Amino acid sequence: MLPTCPLNSLKMSHLLHRSLGCEPPVATGGDGVYVFDRDGRRYLDACGGAAVSNLGHNHPVIVAAIKQQLHCLAYAHSAFFSTDTAEALGEQLVATAPGMNRALFLSGGSEANEAALKLARQHFVERGEPQRKYFIARRQSYHGNTLGVLSVGGNEWRRQAFKPLLNPAHHIDACYAYRLKQTGESETEYALRSADQLDALIQKLRAENVIGFIAETVVGATLGAVPAVARYFERIREVCDRHGVLLILDEVMCGVGRTGTLFAYEQEHIVPDIVTLAKGLAGGYQPIGAMLCGEHVLDPIRHGSGFFQHGHTFMGHATAAAGALATLRVIQNDGLLQQVTERGKFFRDRLVACLMPNPHVGDIRGRGLFLGIELVQQRESREPFSSDLHVHQKIKQQAMENGLMCYPMGGTLDGKSGDHVLLAPPFIASESELELMAQTLGRVIDNVTQGIAA
Repeated sequence: MLPTCPLNSLKMSHLLHRSLGCEPPVATGGDGVYVFDRDGRRYLDACGGAAVSNLGHNHPVIVAAIKQQLHCLAYAHSAFFSTDTAEALGEQLVATAPGMNRALFLSGGSEANEAALKLARQHFVERGEPQRKYFIARRQSYHGNTLGVLSVGGNEWRRQAFKPLLNPAHHIDACYAYRLKQTGESETEYALRSADQLDALIQKLRAENVIGFIAETVVGATLGAVPAVARYFERIREVCDRHGVLLILDEVMCGVGRTGTLFAYEQEHIVPDIVTLAKGLAGGYQPIGAMLCGEHVLDPIRHGSGFFQHGHTFMGHATAAAGALATLRVIQNDGLLQQVTERGKFFRDRLVACLMPNPHVGDIRGRGLFLGIELVQQRESREPFSSDLHVHQKIKQQAMENGLMCYPMGGTLDGKSGDHVLLAPPFIASESELELMAQTLGRVIDNVTQGIAA
């Protein structure tokens, strides 16, 4: 019997939940790929919450590492001390991240991306180029909900209410072959055409005014596990180098082994200047994010002020670092990167078998155990469902009723139109559990789309 928190007996919540119109079920426990609520229901976690629980729930190695750290030292402020666990985590990450030399640990993805933007700006200020003020990102990108990263993000729905508070940013199209690759265009032709939008925009803004380009290596929540086509990021790297602009890759959702390599950019044959991680870094056992950078990014600061003008109270938190270090060691020791690749292929094949008979399933895409399903009125036309139908919300509701956690989102095309489902199951999921996820999701999508058609 799993332990139940005594607070679960309360009838009225005083929490400010995401939706003010309803209260979510109360989770009381988890084990492996399942989460349990206080009413005794069991949910198969096909999305890792939000691509967070990459080693599942109640993993004994990570729990033990956190307990051991708590008995030693839970927290020490980074203005006074470093800790053995933070140092070990930094060493582990840098050793496995091509081109990276330094790591900064924060409390999540938004903080990690904020730190990346501020470091990139300070890099140029201390180089004597304070006129550089523009960041370029991609439409339908998402880099976090704090005002700085919301400013550069390209998801209009998230930005709309806060536009008067946001700094100006500039956007190019996402590398989104399903929607934007032209008929008769080869993948290479599309890759170069798509990436050359960055070249044109930098020239328009004038390179001496541009700080950097930020992009998700594999786009997560807003597009639904969309990888770039081959050669795209190679051309992006060339463009950034030619104009002296920093390349920041956001791997908050797609990093830490989610796509089959520890860093998703390893599959793109490039090295960014800065990369960010979070979510699966500690498997959800502790809140943590990370910003990694090459030494060349820090050189102007080292020879200038000698001080990165940024900080948070819980930066480098010892207990969070212990959880992240244990997570990385489990991934390495248990051979989970290879397992992600193999089971990712199996899962995708099962999704194709279970979902593609439905004519409203337009595309199944992704890498490793990071997969997305785009839903359409008709597969041939690729016309999205009307946003008034709230297809993604109906899928989430019916999936939960059927004991399945998945990550449906709306606004896939432009922040308003389009629906997709994101899947990011734990790396430890067995083939039978992945099969059950695919079958259950297939039934849910069939029920929702048949209900709409009727």
